[in-house]
Amino acid sequence: MDFSQITLSAALPEYILACLSLVLVLVAAFSPADEQNMKTVRSLSLLGYALAFGAIFFVPQGTHVIFNGLFAVGPLGYYMKGLVLIGAFFAAWLVSDGWGDGVDRPEYHVLIVLAVLGMMVMISANDLLSLYMGLELQSLPLYVVAAMRTGSLKSSEAGLKYFLLGALSSGLLLYGASLIYGYTGTTNISEIAASLSGGEVSAGITIGMVFLLSGLAFKISAAPFHMWTPDVYEGAPTPVTALFAIVPKVAAMGLLLNVSYVAFADISVQWSQIFIALSVASMIVGATGAIMQQNIKRMMAYSSIAHMGYALAGFAAASEAGFSSVIIYMTTYLFMGAGAFAIILNMRRDSVPVEKISDLTGMSSTHPLLAAGMMIIMFSMAGIPPLAGFFGKWYVFLAAVNAGLLPLAVIGVLTSVIGAFYYLRIIKLMYFEDAEAPLDKGLERNNRLVLLVSLGVITLFFMGISRVNEAAGFIALSAFG
Repeated sequence: MDFSQITLSAALPEYILACLSLVLVLVAAFSPADEQNMKTVRSLSLLGYALAFGAIFFVPQGTHVIFNGLFAVGPLGYYMKGLVLIGAFFAAWLVSDGWGDGVDRPEYHVLIVLAVLGMMVMISANDLLSLYMGLELQSLPLYVVAAMRTGSLKSSEAGLKYFLLGALSSGLLLYGASLIYGYTGTTNISEIAASLSGGEVSAGITIGMVFLLSGLAFKISAAPFHMWTPDVYEGAPTPVTALFAIVPKVAAMGLLLNVSYVAFADISVQWSQIFIALSVASMIVGATGAIMQQNIKRMMAYSSIAHMGYALAGFAAASEAGFSSVIIYMTTYLFMGAGAFAIILNMRRDSVPVEKISDLTGMSSTHPLLAAGMMIIMFSMAGIPPLAGFFGKWYVFLAAVNAGLLPLAVIGVLTSVIGAFYYLRIIKLMYFEDAEAPLDKGLERNNRLVLLVSLGVITLFFMGISRVNEAAGFIALSAFG
């Protein structure tokens, strides 16, 4: 196989999404601005995600570096891209035909396809330049979709806050990248790793690494870079919030694994301390901040902050076990988040979306199947065995303990107990209180599929955990090898 064939096949998922975005722009521009146009664009985007996911299985095995060292594909990239495409498919599928709320326009799906393309580039970035290009290709469309509900002040505020704080995080990342380039003489991740091996690490590189990781911490809403998350989650249209809650975080975690365990592999002592601080802060802020929330989207925002804190405990371990535990955790997180938002999107009264936690009161009597699904998801997020969330937390805390970070694991367990309060509060409202004004009956067909798939994975995860753990271990071994 010559170079051009390797280049084409290794980046085939990205080529599919890039071509899809061009097709969607033309379809949206030259088709009548009606409901049928929206359905066509949405169907094409779903088809594109499915084709890109299938293309991953045709990518050549092993690790390949293409585009003059800017782009690298390997086992980690294959797996994380698969998760991103599954999450993107779920997010697009959850936008039902009659949802409205600012996202029933063709340009919504065009922007999301471009954002997903940026996420794919992020995951395979092998250079600080391609890393930044992918990051901005992801971020710019997301700034727009956060403010797509143009008639809402909250949505406009969400888009503005996300944009301004996103620009700040990009500045931090670029400053860190410039310091790293200045002290190593290269922007290539593999060459940065080689320049740091076996030698003393200068203060400039350490400072650059801190700024770089701080910019990336914003993308996963890790505390103290979380300040945008609650307002954006609440103000953005709910389908957009569902997207924000799962897909960008998976992509950013894949990028963080690549940067920390590959580029800075030989200075793990330094970056492990950063992740310990981010993990502790995120777990505490997420667990305590969610308790007082009355809006379920804001509660999910703080919940996501806490979950990123748990995942970062795997980073802090700085070991193969820590690497694989992050992969397992993000796998469980994807399906828990998708299932939760499939139910939240169905919260309507008199055909008007509602967002208060109190609106779930008495759901067990009016929507018994939905209440059962929400109960399973809440138990999983709380880490109750044998559901998927339990295994995610088990592996990250086990990796932390094996790395000698027992206090970090203890803090994680304690914050999980605190977090169980607001998850159990939802179950209490659904099963032990009577509804004064019940929600509309019926479950959207689109929501039903995502919910069933998510519940299937969450409840049956214990049956496939050995295979997932084996795959994560293989990915970790290839990264460390």
